[in-house]
Amino acid sequence: MKKIREILKIGLPIMLGQACVIILAFADNIMIGWHSVDELAASSFVNNVMNLFILTELGFATGMTPMIGADNGTGNIKGIGITVKNGLMTNGIIGGISIILLTIIYFCLDHFGQAPELMPYIKPYFAIIGISTLFALGFNVLKQFTDGICRPMISMTLLMIGNLLNIFGNWVLIYGKLGFPEMGLTGAGISTLVSRALILLVFVVFIFKSKKMNEYARAFKEALLSRGEMKTVFKMGYPVGIQMALESSTFTFAAVMAGWLGVIQLAAHQVVITISQLFFLMMQGLSFAVSILVSNAFGRKDLGSVREYARKGYFMTLGISATLSVLLYCFRYQAAGIFTDSPEVSAMAVSLFFLLFAYQFGDGLQLCFANVLRGIQDVRPIMYAAFVSYYLIAIPSAYVLGFKTSLGIHGIWLGFPIGLTLAGIFFYARYRSDLKRFGKS
Repeated sequence: MKKIREILKIGLPIMLGQACVIILAFADNIMIGWHSVDELAASSFVNNVMNLFILTELGFATGMTPMIGADNGTGNIKGIGITVKNGLMTNGIIGGISIILLTIIYFCLDHFGQAPELMPYIKPYFAIIGISTLFALGFNVLKQFTDGICRPMISMTLLMIGNLLNIFGNWVLIYGKLGFPEMGLTGAGISTLVSRALILLVFVVFIFKSKKMNEYARAFKEALLSRGEMKTVFKMGYPVGIQMALESSTFTFAAVMAGWLGVIQLAAHQVVITISQLFFLMMQGLSFAVSILVSNAFGRKDLGSVREYARKGYFMTLGISATLSVLLYCFRYQAAGIFTDSPEVSAMAVSLFFLLFAYQFGDGLQLCFANVLRGIQDVRPIMYAAFVSYYLIAIPSAYVLGFKTSLGIHGIWLGFPIGLTLAGIFFYARYRSDLKRFGKS
C-alpha cells in the first residue's frame, strides 16, 4: 500500500492537470460543435495535426524528467539547474523547427483531401493554434521540471487557471459576447493562444519569484549552457519525442482518412477522439508519476522499488481505464449528444465507442511500461518498437479495413487496438529484459 500511496501522491495532481487539458478539449469541442458541424470537423483536422507536434515536443521535454528525477533522488539541485537550462535551449530549437514545418504544412493545406467547404475555417484556425504551440512547449518544459522535483500541484493549478480563461474566452469570441464580434472557430483559436501565453508567463514569474523555488532558480541562473549537456538532453528526449510522434501521427492519419470518407465521419471521429483523450491523459498522468518514482528509485539503484512501482502502476492504470469504460458505456448516448445536435454524428460516435473500449488494455500496457523504460533511462528501443507497431501495423491495418472492406470509419478505428497492444507487449518485454540485465550487473 505504501507504493500505491506514493504513486497517488504524485499521480493525482498530474492527473488533475491532465483532466484540465481534457476539460478544455471538451469545452472547445462542445462550444465549437454547437456553433456548427463544419467548424467541428475543421477543428478535428487541425487539432489532430497540432497534437502531432505538441505531443512530439512533449516527448522531447519528458526526456528531461528521468534526469531531473534521478538528481532529485540524490539531492543534486545543481544538476537539476543544468538539466533545465540546457533542456529549455534544446526544446526551444525543437520548437523553432516545428514552426518551420507547420508553416510548410499551412501552405499545403489544400492538398490534404479535406472538404473544400472546410478550408475557410481550417486555415485561420491552423495559423493561430500553430503559434500557440510555442507557448505550450515552454509550459511543458517547466512542467517536467516541477513534476520531476515532485511538485506537480504547481502546473496543475496553472492549468486550471488557463482552462477557466480559455473557456471564458471561447464564450466571448465564438459567440460574440460583451461587444466582441462572433468569430466562431477563429475565436476559439485566439482564446487558446492568449490563455497559453498567460499561464506560461505566470509559470516563469512564479519560479523566479517564489521563495520555495529560490534554490532551484539560483541553480538555473548559475548553470551554463553546454553542448555536452544539450546533447545528453537530446539523446534522452529524441527517442521519446519520436515515439510520441509516431503514436500521435497514427491518430492524425486516421483523422485524415476519416475526412476522405466525409464530413459526418470526420465530425464523429473528433467526438470519439476527444473522449478517448480522457482515457489517454488520465492513464498518462498516472504513468508519468510512475516514471518519476521509478527514476528516483533507479537513481538510488533500488531495483526492488522499480519493480513495485511498475507492477502497481500498471494495475492502477488498468483500473482507471476500466472505470472510465464502464461510465462511458452507461452514458454513451448522452456523451455523444453533448458535442453536437446532429443525429447522424451522434449515432456514428456511439458506434465507435465500442472500438475505443477495445484498445484500453493495449493502451494502458504501452503507456505504463513506456514510462517505466523512460524512468530507467532506456528510451531508444521505445522508438523502434513504436515505428513497427504504429507505422507498419496500425496505419496499414486502418487503411485496409477502412477502405478495402465495407467497414468504413469503423475499419479505420480497428487499426488502433492492434498497434497499441503490440507496442505494449514489446515495452513490457524490454522492461523484463532490463531488470534481468541490471540484476546481473
